Amino acid sequence: MFCTKCGQHNPPDALYCARCGSPLVRPGEPVAPERPGDQTSSLNLATAALHRVDGDHSDEANERDAVAAVDALPPGSALLVVKRGPNAGSRFLLDADLTTAGRHPESDIFLDDVTVSRRHAEFLRSPYTKGFTVRDVGSLNGTYLNRERIDSADLTSGDEVQIGKFRLVFLTGSPYSGGGPL
Repeated sequence: MFCTKCGQHNPPDALYCARCGSPLVRPGEPVAPERPGDQTSSLNLATAALHRVDGDHSDEANERDAVAAVDALPPGSALLVVKRGPNAGSRFLLDADLTTAGRHPESDIFLDDVTVSRRHAEFLRSPYTKGFTVRDVGSLNGTYLNRERIDSADLTSGDEVQIGKFRLVFLTGSPYSGGGPL
Protein backbone atom coordinates (compact mmCIF):
# COMPACT_ATOMS: atom_id res chain seq x y z
CA MET A 1 0.00 0.00 0.00
CA PHE A 2 1.47 3.35 -1.09
CA CYS A 3 0.83 6.68 0.62
CA THR A 4 -0.79 9.21 -1.72
CA LYS A 5 0.85 12.07 0.19
CA CYS A 6 4.54 11.06 0.15
CA GLY A 7 4.76 7.83 -1.90
CA GLN A 8 6.03 5.68 1.00
CA HIS A 9 5.42 1.92 0.67
CA ASN A 10 3.55 0.76 3.81
CA PRO A 11 2.45 -2.67 5.09
CA PRO A 12 -0.94 -3.78 3.70
CA ASP A 13 -2.64 -3.59 7.12
CA ALA A 14 -1.37 -0.07 7.97
CA LEU A 15 -3.94 2.66 8.56
CA TYR A 16 -1.44 5.55 8.52
CA CYS A 17 1.75 6.24 6.57
CA ALA A 18 4.93 5.30 8.44
CA ARG A 19 6.81 8.29 6.93
CA CYS A 20 4.35 11.22 7.03
CA GLY A 21 1.45 9.96 9.19
CA SER A 22 -1.24 10.61 6.58
CA PRO A 23 -4.27 8.30 6.55
CA LEU A 24 -3.87 5.60 3.90
CA VAL A 25 -6.50 5.16 1.18
CA ARG A 26 -7.28 1.56 0.34
CA PRO A 27 -7.82 0.60 -3.33
CA GLY A 28 -11.52 0.80 -4.14
CA GLU A 29 -12.24 2.84 -1.00
CA PRO A 30 -14.15 6.02 -1.87
CA VAL A 31 -12.32 9.20 -1.01
CA ALA A 32 -15.46 11.29 -0.84
CA PRO A 33 -19.09 10.23 -0.63
CA GLU A 34 -20.25 9.17 -4.06
CA ARG A 35 -23.56 10.24 -5.52
CA PRO A 36 -25.48 7.95 -7.87
CA GLY A 37 -24.60 8.69 -11.48
CA ASP A 38 -21.31 10.42 -10.74
CA GLN A 39 -18.47 9.24 -12.92
CA THR A 40 -14.82 9.85 -12.16
CA SER A 41 -13.00 10.72 -15.34
CA SER A 42 -9.53 10.15 -13.88
CA LEU A 43 -10.15 6.40 -13.55
CA ASN A 44 -10.11 5.83 -17.29
CA LEU A 45 -7.38 8.41 -17.86
CA ALA A 46 -5.06 6.90 -15.26
CA THR A 47 -5.62 3.35 -16.48
CA ALA A 48 -5.18 4.36 -20.11
CA ALA A 49 -1.97 6.25 -19.32
CA LEU A 50 -0.51 3.30 -17.43
CA HIS A 51 -1.41 0.89 -20.25
CA ARG A 52 -0.06 3.24 -22.93
CA VAL A 53 3.34 3.53 -21.28
CA ASP A 54 3.74 0.02 -19.93
CA GLY A 55 1.63 -2.03 -22.33
CA ASP A 56 1.36 -4.72 -19.64
CA HIS A 57 -2.21 -5.47 -18.64
CA SER A 58 -1.31 -8.29 -16.25
CA ASP A 59 -0.57 -6.28 -13.12
CA GLU A 60 -4.13 -5.19 -12.32
CA ALA A 61 -3.51 -4.79 -8.58
CA ASN A 62 -0.81 -2.16 -9.17
CA GLU A 63 -3.07 -0.37 -11.65
CA ARG A 64 -5.93 -0.31 -9.13
CA ASP A 65 -3.53 1.11 -6.52
CA ALA A 66 -2.36 3.81 -8.93
CA VAL A 67 -5.94 4.69 -9.89
CA ALA A 68 -6.91 4.88 -6.21
CA ALA A 69 -3.90 7.12 -5.57
CA VAL A 70 -4.90 9.45 -8.43
CA ASP A 71 -8.46 9.61 -7.11
CA ALA A 72 -7.17 10.54 -3.65
CA LEU A 73 -4.90 13.35 -4.84
CA PRO A 74 -5.33 16.65 -3.02
CA PRO A 75 -6.56 19.50 -5.25
CA GLY A 76 -3.78 21.09 -7.31
CA SER A 77 -1.38 18.16 -6.89
CA ALA A 78 -0.15 15.40 -9.19
CA LEU A 79 1.52 12.01 -9.00
CA LEU A 80 4.60 10.60 -10.72
CA VAL A 81 4.60 6.80 -11.02
CA VAL A 82 7.88 5.08 -11.92
CA LYS A 83 7.04 2.68 -14.75
CA ARG A 84 10.59 1.64 -15.67
CA GLY A 85 13.85 1.85 -13.81
CA PRO A 86 15.34 0.69 -10.54
CA ASN A 87 12.41 2.02 -8.48
CA ALA A 88 9.58 0.68 -10.70
CA GLY A 89 6.26 1.06 -8.91
CA SER A 90 7.38 3.96 -6.71
CA ARG A 91 5.11 6.98 -6.54
CA PHE A 92 6.05 10.59 -5.91
CA LEU A 93 3.53 13.23 -4.92
CA LEU A 94 3.92 16.65 -6.56
CA ASP A 95 2.28 19.00 -4.08
CA ALA A 96 4.74 21.88 -3.89
CA ASP A 97 5.39 24.79 -6.24
CA LEU A 98 8.92 23.39 -6.84
CA THR A 99 9.92 19.71 -6.68
CA THR A 100 13.50 18.73 -7.52
CA ALA A 101 14.58 15.42 -9.04
CA GLY A 102 18.07 14.00 -9.23
CA ARG A 103 20.78 11.84 -7.74
CA HIS A 104 21.59 14.32 -4.97
CA PRO A 105 20.42 12.89 -1.62
CA GLU A 106 18.61 16.13 -0.82
CA SER A 107 16.50 15.99 -4.00
CA ASP A 108 12.77 15.82 -3.36
CA ILE A 109 12.68 12.90 -5.81
CA PHE A 110 15.86 10.88 -5.22
CA LEU A 111 16.71 8.77 -8.29
CA ASP A 112 19.83 6.80 -7.42
CA ASP A 113 21.43 5.79 -10.71
CA VAL A 114 24.52 6.93 -12.63
CA THR A 115 22.33 7.92 -15.63
CA VAL A 116 20.75 10.65 -13.48
CA SER A 117 22.56 13.93 -12.79
CA ARG A 118 22.84 15.10 -9.19
CA ARG A 119 20.54 18.00 -10.04
CA HIS A 120 18.65 16.74 -13.07
CA ALA A 121 15.16 18.24 -13.38
CA GLU A 122 12.54 20.37 -11.64
CA PHE A 123 8.77 20.08 -11.59
CA LEU A 124 7.14 23.49 -11.25
CA ARG A 125 3.50 24.09 -10.31
CA SER A 126 1.91 27.26 -11.62
CA PRO A 127 0.37 29.24 -8.76
CA TYR A 128 -2.37 30.42 -11.12
CA THR A 129 -3.44 27.37 -13.12
CA LYS A 130 -2.09 24.67 -10.74
CA GLY A 131 -0.70 23.02 -13.90
CA PHE A 132 2.81 21.54 -13.92
CA THR A 133 5.92 22.12 -16.03
CA VAL A 134 9.04 19.95 -16.14
CA ARG A 135 12.38 21.69 -16.68
CA ASP A 136 15.82 20.20 -17.28
CA VAL A 137 18.40 21.95 -15.10
CA GLY A 138 21.52 21.26 -17.16
CA SER A 139 21.65 17.48 -16.85
CA LEU A 140 24.23 15.50 -18.81
CA ASN A 141 21.80 12.95 -20.32
CA GLY A 142 18.84 15.29 -20.75
CA THR A 143 15.19 15.13 -19.74
CA TYR A 144 12.64 13.66 -22.12
CA LEU A 145 8.90 14.18 -22.42
CA ASN A 146 7.10 11.50 -24.41
CA ARG A 147 10.50 10.44 -25.84
CA GLU A 148 11.50 13.91 -27.06
CA ARG A 149 14.34 15.79 -25.39
CA ILE A 150 13.14 19.02 -23.79
CA ASP A 151 14.51 21.98 -21.91
CA SER A 152 11.11 22.84 -20.44
CA ALA A 153 7.58 21.65 -21.22
CA ASP A 154 4.06 21.73 -19.78
CA LEU A 155 2.74 18.40 -18.52
CA THR A 156 -0.64 16.79 -19.07
CA SER A 157 -1.97 13.69 -17.37
CA GLY A 158 -0.56 10.55 -18.96
CA ASP A 159 2.71 12.13 -20.14
CA GLU A 160 5.89 10.08 -19.78
CA VAL A 161 8.91 11.87 -18.32
CA GLN A 162 12.29 10.17 -18.69
CA ILE A 163 15.11 11.07 -16.32
CA GLY A 164 18.12 8.85 -16.97
CA LYS A 165 16.86 5.27 -17.11
CA PHE A 166 13.76 6.15 -15.05
CA ARG A 167 10.47 6.46 -16.92
CA LEU A 168 7.81 8.21 -14.88
CA VAL A 169 4.16 8.67 -15.77
CA PHE A 170 2.66 12.03 -14.78
CA LEU A 171 -0.90 11.64 -13.49
CA THR A 172 -3.27 14.25 -12.18
CA GLY A 173 -6.87 14.35 -11.14
CA SER A 174 -9.16 17.31 -11.42
CA PRO A 175 -7.53 20.57 -10.30
CA TYR A 176 -10.75 21.37 -8.46
CA SER A 177 -11.67 18.29 -6.49
CA GLY A 178 -8.65 16.06 -6.07
CA GLY A 179 -9.59 13.70 -8.88
CA GLY A 180 -13.32 13.54 -8.36
CA PRO A 181 -16.07 14.59 -10.75
CA LEU A 182 -16.14 18.17 -11.97
